[in-house]
Parts: sequence; structure tokens; C-alpha cells
Amino acid sequence: MPARPRTAATALAATASLALLASACTGAPSGGAKDDANARTTITFWHGWSAPAEVKAIEDNVARFEKAHPNITVDVVGNINDDKLNQALRTGGSKGPDVVSSFTTSNIGKFCSAGAFADLEPFLAKSGVDLEKTFPKVLLDYTRFEGRRCALPLLTDAYGLYYNKDAFAAAGITSPPKTMSELAETAKKLTKTKGDGYEQLGFMPNFHGYETTTEHYLGAWGPAYFDADGKSNIARDPSVAAMFTAQRKLVDALGGYRKLERFRGTFGDEWGAKHPFHTGQVAMQIDGEWRLGMAADAKVDFEIGVAPMPVADDQAADYGKGFLSGTVVGIAPQSRKQNAAWKLVEFMTTDTEAVVAFANGIRNVPSTFAALKSPDLKFDPRFRTFLDIARHPRSNTPAGAVNGSAYLNTLQDFGYQYEKGAIGDLQAGLEKTARQIDTDIAKAK
Repeated sequence: MPARPRTAATALAATASLALLASACTGAPSGGAKDDANARTTITFWHGWSAPAEVKAIEDNVARFEKAHPNITVDVVGNINDDKLNQALRTGGSKGPDVVSSFTTSNIGKFCSAGAFADLEPFLAKSGVDLEKTFPKVLLDYTRFEGRRCALPLLTDAYGLYYNKDAFAAAGITSPPKTMSELAETAKKLTKTKGDGYEQLGFMPNFHGYETTTEHYLGAWGPAYFDADGKSNIARDPSVAAMFTAQRKLVDALGGYRKLERFRGTFGDEWGAKHPFHTGQVAMQIDGEWRLGMAADAKVDFEIGVAPMPVADDQAADYGKGFLSGTVVGIAPQSRKQNAAWKLVEFMTTDTEAVVAFANGIRNVPSTFAALKSPDLKFDPRFRTFLDIARHPRSNTPAGAVNGSAYLNTLQDFGYQYEKGAIGDLQAGLEKTARQIDTDIAKAK
């Protein structure tokens, strides 16, 4: 199972926690890269995975590292959330971590600018890793901020469109939608009403609809979130207004916000067997690569199809791209064993065998070009869709910001209000939201 994508609530909690972390890490780090990486030593690695299969995959990878570097022992500590990480980095000392990981790529701007993760450029220079030949560009972009690289990609999450092939056949639909207009038409054909609700909903468009977040929708457009001066661009980039217009139109076409919200209230847990796609309540679903394994575990009784996310109508030539995020890994600035810590970071992120084995273990997309092409990848043939999305040159992720994911939360909050009709003037609403984003970033600086 993958790192679980953040909801707006968890993202807000993470941002608040990281605000404390940032205030604690702006001073000069107490550690440094003065240790002998060839000496016998023990380092500590903190990560957030907690499910048994995930923990085993981590421990297996660490065992491979220790075999390759017999002088370094790694103490692995799992289920570390942002609060625990914050406390450790504030306190420092010998009991803190040396290597740290995060599931929240949108907080890289905060990690880098606040010094929460150590600068990796000196280590990269010594190791000779060619980043551009190793990692896809989007992954390189979301692990640096304003020229500072404080993390490397560990594994990738790619988002695509899942669809119920049995429902498609019953409706006479022969292929998945490729554009947002086609998504709307397909969703309407697949929707079957029942009383004041639905027997089957073609697609849940609401922003609370399990992965139909503003940033995931915007992956179909790939907007410029900020201009060259670092100011919010959401009110000036026409693709942002186009996304909100398309989403609102789809909400209205499928029955309206209130009717859809009532139906959403019948959904099972996103991470459980009763997910609405598993149960057939929803015939199409935006989701990450992990859903294939979860659907298999839930023993769904229909054939599942997987395709890239539909793209904006005026970007049909870019069909195949998608939204990317992932897990990042770095070095704690207080660590007194940074050279040894780098050995682990380098191994986990660039050793092809290690990356492939880890991807196989937790059903995530590998993060390096070599691993993406490896014949040792073990996956359902449909998983190749996500490998192709990860390699697509137009795949994208939101820009970094000094206050991390706060600006995405602000945009998402606007979306909640706009979709239910509380905001009538889209352009005026985007302009107000852009001003709030700029104000928040200025305060963070």
C-alpha cells in the first residue's frame, strides 16, 4: 500500500506542524558532513509507513543496504508523522534521526527554505550522480525549491483513471474518455438514477470525492501556479478558470451538488474494501497506482480498466500525461553522521535493484528512468499505464512554495465554496483567493 494521499484536513494539519518545524530549523544546524562514512557506525532512519507489508518492504531494502555497506547499521523507526518529526528536529541530540522521509511533496518549499532538510548539493557533487539522467524532470522539480535541493525522490505516485469495464460494456461504451468533455459525456451515460439518488454514478465530480481535488483536476491542464515574480497566477492563467468551469458544469450535469453530496455520504472508507469504486457505486474514479492492488484485495466482481487521466480539451495532443507526487527522502540537518546518512539516501534513491524491489514491495511507481524500464518490475499489466504517466514529459505537479501546501489548501477551500454555489463570480473569487495566497506567502517569508 502506498503513502496515503493527503486530504485537505490532513494537509492543513501537516502545514501547521511544519510551521513549527520551520521555526525550529532556520538556525545553523548542529550537525555536519564531517563523519567518516567508511567507519563502523549506526544511523537512524525515520519513515511514515505503518502497514505490515510496507514496513517489511522498508526493512528488506535496509537489509540490502547493510549488505552492500557492512560498516553501517541502520536503526529503522516507522509510523513517524509530522508532529514526531517536528519534535525530533526541534530537540536535536543523539536520539534524533539521520535520514528522514516525507509523503508530502508540496511541502518541499518549506523543507528547503527553512532548512528542515539538509542541503544535498555537496553530497551530489561528491557522488557524481547525474540527476537529469537519473530522474524524470517533474520529480527533480518537486524535490528542490528556489535553487536549493534538500531531498531526492524515493518512489512516485501517478494518478490515472480507473473504470468499470462491465459498466462500460452495458452502456455501449468502447473506450475510456480522453478529454474532459468526453469524461462528462461518458459520466452521464454511465449514471443511473434511483429515487432521489443513484443506482450507479458515472463519476463523482465533487471536490470531496476521494482524489477529485483541485490540484488533481488541474493536472489535466498543467497551469502555472505562480508567475516569474513568485505571485499567485491562478486568476491570470485561463486554465484554472477553465478547470473550475468544467468541474462545476459536470456537477450540475450529474444531478447537482446537494444530490451528489447525499450520495457521497453513502460511500465506504477510501482505504477499505467498501470504496465506492470497489462496490460499483461509482463507475469511474481518479486515483493512484495503488488502487489496482486494493481493488484486488477487495475482490471486486467486475473487470477493471486503467487509462491516463482525461486532459483539457485544448490539450488532446498531450493525452497520456497525469498528476505526479511521491515520497521524498533527505538528511536531518542536526545529524552528526551526514556522510553515512548520504550513503543510505543515495542507495535508496539511485540503486536500480533497490528502487525496483521497493516499488514491487509497496505497489508504487519507481522514481528513476532505469527502474521504470527494469525487467524485474513485477506488476499487473495494467500497471504499465502508471509507468507511462510517470515518464510522460507533460506530467506535472504543483509548484513549491515557502509555506508548503498552504496555498493549495486555500485554493481547495475556494473550490468547496464555488462548487456548491456560495461564490457566484468565478473570476472575482479567483482574484480574491490569489491575494490571500500572496498574503500568506509574504507572511511566511
